[in-house]
Amino acid sequence: MFDPQTRRKPMNPYLGGALAGLLVVLSVYGAGKFFGASTTFVRVAGYLESTVLAERVAAMPYFLKELPKLDWQMMFVAGIFLGAFLSSLLGNSFRLLPVPDTFAARFGRSAGQRGIVAFLGGILAMFGARLADGCPSGHGLSGTLQLSVSGFVALACFFVGGLIMAKLLYGGR
Repeated sequence: MFDPQTRRKPMNPYLGGALAGLLVVLSVYGAGKFFGASTTFVRVAGYLESTVLAERVAAMPYFLKELPKLDWQMMFVAGIFLGAFLSSLLGNSFRLLPVPDTFAARFGRSAGQRGIVAFLGGILAMFGARLADGCPSGHGLSGTLQLSVSGFVALACFFVGGLIMAKLLYGGR
């Protein structure tokens, strides 16, 4: 598929998936760590709060085992952001948009409405991720790498849920 705004074809999704798979294998082999990002947001909040109220964070049951600190997961999330930014610059696809075209076509051009929907969606996603002790994509990637049945189920549910929501939100397009 050709993107008329960048005048380039996007990366082949199979190549992107293969590269992501290779990266998780290298992560486990090199650092002994599986992918994961949802816990990072809780740790960052605790890390930032500990700069002001360290004794309060130290007393929280969530952080009794280990106080929040700058760790590999925080660097992983920062790397996701930086990698996506650099990729968009190198691919000449970087654009600042208050409202993406697909959202505008379905819901209108209101940046405020998009912000509210994104914020509420983020709350819902983080609540689910914390309730499940991790996000579905992390469970799917790490679990399938270990040939875990629950990893394959998580990955299948992640994709089926995404397809259902895309159908509900965007119709047949």
